[in-house]
Amino acid sequence: MSRRAAFIVVALIALASGLFFAIAPGEIEKRTNMVDGKPLLEVSDEARTLHATLRIVDLHSDTLLWKRSMLDLANRGHVDLPRLQQGYVALQIFSSVTKSPEDQNYDSNPSNTDELTALVVSQLQSVRTWGSLLERTLFHAEKMDRAVAGSDGELVAVANAGDLEALLAARAGPSDGPTGSLFSAEGLHSLEGEIANLDKVYDAGMRMAGLTHFFDNRLAGSMHGEEKGGLTDFGREVVRAMEDKGMVVDIAHCSHQCVAEVLEMARRPVVSSHGGVQATCDVNRNLSDDEVRGVAANGGIIGVGYWPGAVCDTSPASVAAAMTHIRDLVGIEHVALGSDYDGATTVRFDTSGLVQVTQALLNAGFSEDEIRAVMGENAIRLLSRGLVPLAELPPEEERAEVEDTA
Repeated sequence: MSRRAAFIVVALIALASGLFFAIAPGEIEKRTNMVDGKPLLEVSDEARTLHATLRIVDLHSDTLLWKRSMLDLANRGHVDLPRLQQGYVALQIFSSVTKSPEDQNYDSNPSNTDELTALVVSQLQSVRTWGSLLERTLFHAEKMDRAVAGSDGELVAVANAGDLEALLAARAGPSDGPTGSLFSAEGLHSLEGEIANLDKVYDAGMRMAGLTHFFDNRLAGSMHGEEKGGLTDFGREVVRAMEDKGMVVDIAHCSHQCVAEVLEMARRPVVSSHGGVQATCDVNRNLSDDEVRGVAANGGIIGVGYWPGAVCDTSPASVAAAMTHIRDLVGIEHVALGSDYDGATTVRFDTSGLVQVTQALLNAGFSEDEIRAVMGENAIRLLSRGLVPLAELPPEEERAEVEDTA
């Protein structure tokens, strides 16, 4: 081969590689985070007026996983700042997803495979993230920090109860003022088995974390793992440390044994950030009635999602049905939003269309106060205390926190 021909071959390979890395991540997401285009509810003037006065909190989205700006309106996925503003969202909790098994399913997944490494490489993330789950989480924290810094005050970080109070005060009306972001994790396998790494992710801004994702890890068994066991000694150590720091413990994806053992040892209210209930959607992903009662007894909240694995459909009416069941079983104060937007989910509406939930709840007979509770007030109540380190609570409140969840 001549030198000229060799140069042309190398140039073509470089061009093809460049096109792949430029185009592939977006195309993957377009096929992964979808809006199904099925019919939406007709939204009444009553729903629009009420929705514009709500303080909305969504407990879970996976937007940080994908290679796109959080600040710009995208033509794919479910969440970005413009769409959060259109949906009147006051606070969005952004989760760090660091590992996902190959051929992921709800029933049984091994812990020794990871399909996200290919996505990480294709997105040309820093090389330090290619082989380290901890570095992937720290990369996501940095991505969120850059978005906050570049938003001209329209997106603000929430890392403590004071930040939350300031955010709500700055929103003169629910449709005015900044949108809050809080950093979470979908599984603490990102600690890589080292308790000292909890300090690292806390210092990076993490204030909520699920213990497991789709596979068993060093902390606990997953609902979708092979063993589905309970908490390990390391998992118990992490739960205690999280409670001390003012990090909210998330039981989403935990095995039944893990859920029971977390609720037994918890000194503070927990969340199930995204999912559903088996009573309305009998999927090996959702909480049983006994678990719903356990979360309620703990003072916690349950975020209901909008995808088929959570509610067996994508219709707003199915979301409202799951919320109705929780309300009727344990009370409205334990119901919340947990979209799982951008989490490889197919939904009926993205975050700009959250008025669909408001309309569905009105259609289901929820009162205005009940809708306010579901759409954000329950989450605000839990976070206002849950983000305070245990030692910083006044003695009488610290005792009440422990007694309330005993």
